[in-house]
Amino acid sequence: MKIGKWARVLLAAAPLLAGCGDFWEAPGGTSSTSFTLTNSGNINVSPGATGNSTITVTPGSSFTGTVTLSCSITSAPTSATSPATCALSPTSVTISSTATESTTLTASTTSTTTTGAYKIQVTGVSGSITESTTVCAEVSTSSSATCSSASGTSGNFYILGSTSIAGYAINSGTATTLSGSSYTLTGASAVAMAPSGDFLYVASTSGLTLFTINSSTGALTQGGVIFNDQLAQAIQVDPSSNWLLDASDDGTLKAYPITSTGTEDTSRSAQTTMNLTSTSVQPGGIAISPNGALIAVALGTTGTELFPFTSGSASPIGSPYGKLLSPYGSGGAAVAVAMDPQSRLLYVGETVAFSSSTNSGALRVYSIGTNSVTELTYPKPYAPAGTGVHAILPAASGSYVYAASWQSGGAGEITGYSVSTSALTALSTTVATGTQPVGLAEDSNDSYVLAVSTSGTEFDAYTFDSTTTGQLDSSLTGTTASAPVAIVAVPK
Repeated sequence: MKIGKWARVLLAAAPLLAGCGDFWEAPGGTSSTSFTLTNSGNINVSPGATGNSTITVTPGSSFTGTVTLSCSITSAPTSATSPATCALSPTSVTISSTATESTTLTASTTSTTTTGAYKIQVTGVSGSITESTTVCAEVSTSSSATCSSASGTSGNFYILGSTSIAGYAINSGTATTLSGSSYTLTGASAVAMAPSGDFLYVASTSGLTLFTINSSTGALTQGGVIFNDQLAQAIQVDPSSNWLLDASDDGTLKAYPITSTGTEDTSRSAQTTMNLTSTSVQPGGIAISPNGALIAVALGTTGTELFPFTSGSASPIGSPYGKLLSPYGSGGAAVAVAMDPQSRLLYVGETVAFSSSTNSGALRVYSIGTNSVTELTYPKPYAPAGTGVHAILPAASGSYVYAASWQSGGAGEITGYSVSTSALTALSTTVATGTQPVGLAEDSNDSYVLAVSTSGTEFDAYTFDSTTTGQLDSSLTGTTASAPVAIVAVPK
């Protein structure tokens, strides 16, 4: 996720629906020794009939073994009669190469099954690895019915302003503040959440402060300043939760050792001497690949700098690749970076990549190799309308990516793309945001995308179109107390 400039992104988690939106997501099994589950789409089925979806098991490059598969109905219409059931065939697959394997998910109903949306979770287990994907089964007498439901409750998310942080959830279409989640800050610049969702950090003029998160209520407990960098512009917790990464305006990239509860790990030393090529770190402009091997830092007009990373090393940040991805246009700047959930692709958002005064922004896409990246050949770069891509959201499935652009003299715009390892394909319809969007996020149920805009206090929620897979549909516009600096959402 990328965060804008002074107003960092506020976009976050908002499963406004309690039923099924569009469950194209795949879980986080992105390691080379893990696997992911994806599905072929939602199911539409008439009462008394059955419907199918294909579940695909994709191994990491080094994964082998048997994956045991199961399914369960995790939500259904209220007081449903003869609710839908699910089954898988086969119930296990064996991975012995890099080839994918599949199973068929069947949703079964009776003539008296209550119509509506049924959420089905498919889980794969191999040893200590557990991954899942979710499918919506819409039971309806209409062949064109879609998975939908009334407004419900979102996962928790936290919005950072320059002078405050507060937690929120969306209930019945309205964002409400989580009790015990609001704190006053001074000069806040960035926020990062642990992969577990148990704690987060805030960068401010006081330094890097730890907040723990109550798993039941979402309330925050403020701890002390644990690392004293008052110039941090972009921070991330690495996938192993062993290090807090800090790209600072003092021109260094730092790695601070942390424990499983987020406190400083005093048994290890910090790495604070890795120099960046520039001090122009973009707010929120850091990303680390989910496999923990690559760090990218957006450095404005200098471009994007890359570093290898090894969590188990005493000095985990390696020397820069010696390859700086520089903006192509005169005066252009790298303002956003993001990583593909399967660690295949690096995304960079730029300004002034083209000569047009109104459509000069670009989205660059690079294939990640060993100690190198290679820009996809066509087109090169991608050109969503607007003056610059200031926020990038790769969907959890890795199948789609969304680029939020600033528009000349008006509201922002989100362009969606379907993703392959060789090219992106733009979806047919864009959606509008508030003026100068600076952040995008996917909610913890992977059913909604939220966008936050720095010019004002607007945030927008989008659902996934039931006909065009991956397409966003405008759902809700709301406001926050003040313009945001950043936002993080509790992960699934």
